[in-house]
Amino acid sequence: MTGEWRPGDLFEGHPEGLALYEDVAETVAAFGEVEVRTGKSQIAFRRRKSFAFVWRPGRYLDSTVPAVLSIALPERLDSDRFKEVVHPSPNVWMHHLELLGPEPIDAEVRAWLETAYRAAG
Repeated sequence: MTGEWRPGDLFEGHPEGLALYEDVAETVAAFGEVEVRTGKSQIAFRRRKSFAFVWRPGRYLDSTVPAVLSIALPERLDSDRFKEVVHPSPNVWMHHLELLGPEPIDAEVRAWLETAYRAAG
């Protein structure tokens, strides 16, 4: 494929994952101005820096999870909801949340996303 990637390209043949991406996009758009960058492997939501990413694990791993939301925060959050939390740089904790079910973006996830949005300011 040449040219720019679109969210539909990343989730081609996986409508459930695309719908989950759209839920995340709608949620973060409500916070204010957000830039969306779609690459070959993930979709990034940015302000001054990226604060959230949506990707399809089945492209890279043996997984039936339709989408993963990775949230970049300045501190580690402890929640059983996260599949994994990593510390890729001194000021970033990356929290990986498997998106499952029809309404994965509840008040708790919205609050995490809004915190990440503000920190990316």
